Amino acid sequence: MNQQCKNWIAKKLEKLQGTETYSAEKTNAAIAKQYGLKTSDIVKLNYNENLYIPREKIIPLLKEVAEECDFRIYPQEEEKRLKERISDYLQVSMDSITLGNSSDEVMERVIRIFLEKGSSAVTFAPTFSVFKYCVKYQDAEYVAVPLEDDFSIDMEAMRKTFTPDAKLLYLCSPNNPTASQLKPREIEALTEEFPGIVLVDEAYAEYADYSVVPLINKYENLIVLRTFSKAFSLAGLRLGYAVANPTLACALDRSPAPYPVNVVSLSMGRKMLENIQLMRESVAALKAERGKLITRLNQIKGVEAFDSRANFVLFNTAKPFGEVYESVLRRGLVIKKLGKLLKYENCLRTTVGLPDMNVKLLDALRSFMGDKA
Repeated sequence: MNQQCKNWIAKKLEKLQGTETYSAEKTNAAIAKQYGLKTSDIVKLNYNENLYIPREKIIPLLKEVAEECDFRIYPQEEEKRLKERISDYLQVSMDSITLGNSSDEVMERVIRIFLEKGSSAVTFAPTFSVFKYCVKYQDAEYVAVPLEDDFSIDMEAMRKTFTPDAKLLYLCSPNNPTASQLKPREIEALTEEFPGIVLVDEAYAEYADYSVVPLINKYENLIVLRTFSKAFSLAGLRLGYAVANPTLACALDRSPAPYPVNVVSLSMGRKMLENIQLMRESVAALKAERGKLITRLNQIKGVEAFDSRANFVLFNTAKPFGEVYESVLRRGLVIKKLGKLLKYENCLRTTVGLPDMNVKLLDALRSFMGDKA
């Protein structure tokens, strides 16, 4: 290899090292080892996974998939059959659906198609961090408008970012990490006025008050992201999709990589939709527990928990967030540390766990915050 080639590779690698990416936190096994705990003692409440569908109800469906699929060959009818089920579920046409290896992968695909160097992507802050990483990786400009302190959107400030270079507007609703949901009229107004593609991320839609999926036939520039990772409890299988008008959906399907989703994920997505009562029962149970968790968090001295339209709860503490995080981690409870968000100095986020998990978290927080109640 000549020196010119070496220099080129070194330059590329240096650029990659300076690019922000999403990094996974420590595994349960690593945390258990660090704090002298058993792996089985670790309570994972940091990634918004849905534990309300029991594993023993998912395993039989996976066994059915193993019997039905021939893993030796590439996907055949699995994609079509899943699209049929999604079509029934959301009441949209099959040609409005694009499948992907998680909604994150579909998001990245949208960014690659519609953004380039010199263009800009607009969103609000705080929001899902992966969008920023993907935009920066594409060498596009990332423009974020701060939310109001009540987590509502500053519509006028947003509109000021709608320049001719603005090609993509990202609206996470319900939003991660605030768990707040934009108003339908706000999304419609922004979609009408934005000069490019509007990407609404509805990863938590099943836990929310409404969905904007019905608007895809009204707005030709609207793409809605959905996932099987949250309400359907398939985070480990990485299955997501986008819904848009057929022209846009067809464009998203034109990926240079063949078979982006494996047969197991495609088939399990279909199985979960065929047994949709599992999801609906789990969502109802989680929403009931979510309300209790928010109430009990707010009863702890020095804790302020915010309302939620997702399967997680954001809260702020009077004590430093790093110390709070470490105190509950030593008890085997893994939550998400966020730090300063808007005017709130010490933010953390917890998944709405099963009732016994939430009790452990509440006890740990009471103990550290000095609340004897």
